Amino acid sequence: MTAIKHALQRDIFTPNDERLLSIVNVCKAGKKKKNCFLCATVTTERPVQVKVVKVKKSDKGDFYKRQIAWALRDLAVVDAKDAIKENPEFDLHFEKIYKWVASSTAEKNAFISCIWKLNQRYLRKKIDFVNVSSQLLEESVPSGENQSVTGGDEEVVDEYQELNAREEQDIEIMMEGCEYAISNAEAFAEKLSRELQANIQSIMASEKQVNILMKLLDEALKEVDQIELKLSSYEEMLQSVKEQMDQISESNHLIHLSNTNNVKLLSEIEFLVNHMDLAKGHIKALQEGDLASSRGIEACTNAADALLQCMNVALRPGHDLLLAVKQQQQRFSDLRELFARRLASHLNNVFVQQGHDQSSTLAQHSVELTLPNHHPFHRDLLRYAKLMEWLKSTDYGKYEGLTKNYMDYLSRLYEREIKDFFEVAKIKMTGTTKESKKFATLPRKESAVKQETESLHGSSGKLTGSTSSLNKLSVQSSGNRRSQSSSLLDMGNMSASDLDVADRTKFDKIFEQVLSELEPLCLAEQDFISKFFKLQQHQSMPGTMAEAEDLDGGTLSRQHNCGTPLPVSSEKDMIRQMMIKIFRCIEPELNNLIALGDKIDSFNSLYMLVKMSHHVWTAQNVDPASFLSTTLGNVLVTVKRNFDKCISNQIRQMEEVKISKKSKVGILPFVAEFEEFAGLAESIFKNAERRGDLDKAYTKLIRGVFVNVEKVANESQKTPRDVVMMENFHHIFATLSRLKISCLEAEKKEAKQKYTDHLQSYVIYSLGQPLEKLNHFFEGVEARVAQGIREEEVSYQLAFNKQELRKVIKEYPGKEVKKGLDNLYKKVDKHLCEEENLLQVVWHSMQDEFIRQYKHFEGLIARCYPGSGVTMEFTIQDILDYCSSIAQSH
Repeated sequence: MTAIKHALQRDIFTPNDERLLSIVNVCKAGKKKKNCFLCATVTTERPVQVKVVKVKKSDKGDFYKRQIAWALRDLAVVDAKDAIKENPEFDLHFEKIYKWVASSTAEKNAFISCIWKLNQRYLRKKIDFVNVSSQLLEESVPSGENQSVTGGDEEVVDEYQELNAREEQDIEIMMEGCEYAISNAEAFAEKLSRELQANIQSIMASEKQVNILMKLLDEALKEVDQIELKLSSYEEMLQSVKEQMDQISESNHLIHLSNTNNVKLLSEIEFLVNHMDLAKGHIKALQEGDLASSRGIEACTNAADALLQCMNVALRPGHDLLLAVKQQQQRFSDLRELFARRLASHLNNVFVQQGHDQSSTLAQHSVELTLPNHHPFHRDLLRYAKLMEWLKSTDYGKYEGLTKNYMDYLSRLYEREIKDFFEVAKIKMTGTTKESKKFATLPRKESAVKQETESLHGSSGKLTGSTSSLNKLSVQSSGNRRSQSSSLLDMGNMSASDLDVADRTKFDKIFEQVLSELEPLCLAEQDFISKFFKLQQHQSMPGTMAEAEDLDGGTLSRQHNCGTPLPVSSEKDMIRQMMIKIFRCIEPELNNLIALGDKIDSFNSLYMLVKMSHHVWTAQNVDPASFLSTTLGNVLVTVKRNFDKCISNQIRQMEEVKISKKSKVGILPFVAEFEEFAGLAESIFKNAERRGDLDKAYTKLIRGVFVNVEKVANESQKTPRDVVMMENFHHIFATLSRLKISCLEAEKKEAKQKYTDHLQSYVIYSLGQPLEKLNHFFEGVEARVAQGIREEEVSYQLAFNKQELRKVIKEYPGKEVKKGLDNLYKKVDKHLCEEENLLQVVWHSMQDEFIRQYKHFEGLIARCYPGSGVTMEFTIQDILDYCSSIAQSH
């Protein structure tokens, strides 16, 4: 243990200017034995501080470390557990009680004895030593001895006292003053002994002064004792004052606490009264308020808002446990239920009443192509918009019920109005065409006509009814109407020859009027639904729309019963679902109308495509996801399909064209009709949004025209192929040049090239070799030259001498030449058609070709027969005169 003590002093306490006085090896009671050391220490510098330090070995076990230290003045009790029997356990009472078990009873007793001595010497506050043997405490102070505080206690406490820093410094000074302090220790010791003797003698000589000093010290101690007595009395007096002050402080705290509680209680009561008290006027308005007058609606709206504020007040913790609060909440719930029933019943009656008033105005619109105005109905209902918002937030079940009732009723009302509106549109469409006039002249019974008309207009939801009726009428009158079996405009069993621009313009106006009436109707209803049912239209719809039938079927009913909101992706989706339910008849009616227009004249699909595209574009600019935009977009798909069908039928009609074998071809029907189609399309699609669709149609049609012109030309028997190609491509080129269609520039150039090529081919083929013998003669000359004979030597050939040349030339006098040209002119005149007026163009080209051949012959004569004086019997001027005279005579 001594070695451990020296190690702890060296490693732990000496660096901290502390001296280790006692040590005991302990472990905590009741736990696994983890040994540590409790050390009693004092500081080497004054004022002296006494501590109890806990030291333990490190985890590696090679050195000690200081764990915790307690000041001895904080020690209240030392409990040795048993004063008679030997017991290694003991307790130290600091702020908490620490229970220890010493490694031996001797160590424990030595440590407790050291603690007692330190307490007696350094502390004014005495520590209670419990269950400690009195013999253990007395042996440190023998009776009859009054040891000095600075006496030999240290020797009793410990036999070995290590020098402190100051003592070491004094010894070093003494050793420095003696040269042989280290080399001759005995002489140094003798010197110190002599100095000590001298000091003792000096002290003994000053005994009188020492006695006087001791008396002064004794008097000072007496004074100190008196001061301590006074301080003790003062402390007792202050103790009583402290107790009284503590009582006063506690009393003041209780008063402050009571006051604080009263203030908080008053605040809570004021909060409940201010936020959960509904005025009597509001209660009366909710129970009896007039929901028909503007003043009553305003009063009910204010009362409903006040009720909602009372019900939605954020109660503080514990308020919901108060009986008064529960009663007030129940009262509010009853008022809410009562007013919600009154409001729902009244609004349902308003729906019915307003509907009857609206139905009474339908008669005046039945003969006009206009839809009834619902603005007064919307204006009256919008007075209840705030109440609907209140109902939506307080009783979603009744709100949803009103929504369903509104949709059910309005869908029937709008269905009647829209069907009547479309019936008028159909009547106007069929009544303004010449076809409808022809229908009236057909030999049919009146009842049959009436039945057909009813079949055409009586069913708003069945497209097949109107279509079949038109088919019947078309079949009966088709024999009288067809002017050309190959007409491209004869689409859907309706003859385009009986339709004029005025009829098509009339149809365009009717169709535009229909769309112009439907668009504001849908937008006004959508705006009203948003405002009345408090559905925000500015939100974006992230997903696809649920089926509208769910609102009319089990989904809405089940959710209505449970009173929970619809699981729609957004309130905008809810608006679309309501609009689909209310206007479910618009799309089929529009499709019926489109089918009727297409039956009347397939070219109506051009008008419908332009108008529908414009309205879709307008609707998408307002709201791309709105009901109107979606519905018109769906109908636009049908219109585009009809337009594509019209183009396909035109191409099919081109392929089916048959040409008479007995008559000349001339301008093919589909070529003329392409000109009519292009002229009509350009006037319709001017500045239209869907120009790209027309350009694609142009490309398909012109390709079909080119292919089928060549097909007919190849099949033609009476008219030469070059004439068919020349005339028709000339007509196509003229049409494209006049209309200036930018997407067909390449086709225009191609048509011009084909026309030029076939004109030249026809001229060469028809003119042939008008001076046949002369032509054969010069072919022989050219053959000899080609064989290597020089041109000036050809005249020496027997078959090609000058005499033979003159014989051939004499066979073609001017009279014969003119006669041959006249016959050629008549032949060309038979081939060409009058409407294209290409006779003079072809005749002029033949004249140029004939002159070219003449110049060729003259050149050969000049090169092969130089100086012979042989010339043709007619000149170029004669040829020009002959051609001009023939053209004028015919």
